[in-house]
Amino acid sequence: MIDARILPFLKRAFDRPARGLVARGITADQITFVGFGIGLLGVLAAATGAFGLALFCLVLNRLADGLDGAVARLTTPTDRGAFLDIALDFMFYGLFPLGFALHDPSANALPAAVLICSFIGTGSSFLAFSIVAEKRGITSEQYPTKGIYYLGGLTEGTETIALFIAMCLFPMAFPWLAYLFAVLCAITTVTRWLAGWRLFE
Repeated sequence: MIDARILPFLKRAFDRPARGLVARGITADQITFVGFGIGLLGVLAAATGAFGLALFCLVLNRLADGLDGAVARLTTPTDRGAFLDIALDFMFYGLFPLGFALHDPSANALPAAVLICSFIGTGSSFLAFSIVAEKRGITSEQYPTKGIYYLGGLTEGTETIALFIAMCLFPMAFPWLAYLFAVLCAITTVTRWLAGWRLFE
């Protein structure tokens, strides 16, 4: 919902450190893989109840997600990089709630399953819209630097990360946070279905 609004700020914030990484010969793909690895450590941390460490890994993962795009724009953006970025992001979004389910299956397994299912709705509608938009040559004015078409919604990246932060800070509230966000994701999915239905005749 607010990703497009904060994107210019994030681009400015990541520009200087990205230039330093480029000067050291570090590539965007390397940052993407390292960030995903750190994210996996965050999942393991949540599974063991180390929620402070999970939060720290989450923050580092998101910083890497911003830096890989900034580095790519300063060098040569590739289709492979765009593919890796979105594919590993979606995988991380599904895995992070799983860490909480593994930590306390009796309380968190069902809410995590519902949340991950809602992520399938938002992710599949997002990617399906992007595929058809690319086929028709439709571009997004809000996200001109992205490698694929970005269709907004009520629950985007910023809102999802805010949810994960809240889960780390208030792990006992995980079930209610998961159910609430799943409802918001369902609304996002339906609005994207409607957008595709109306635009793609």
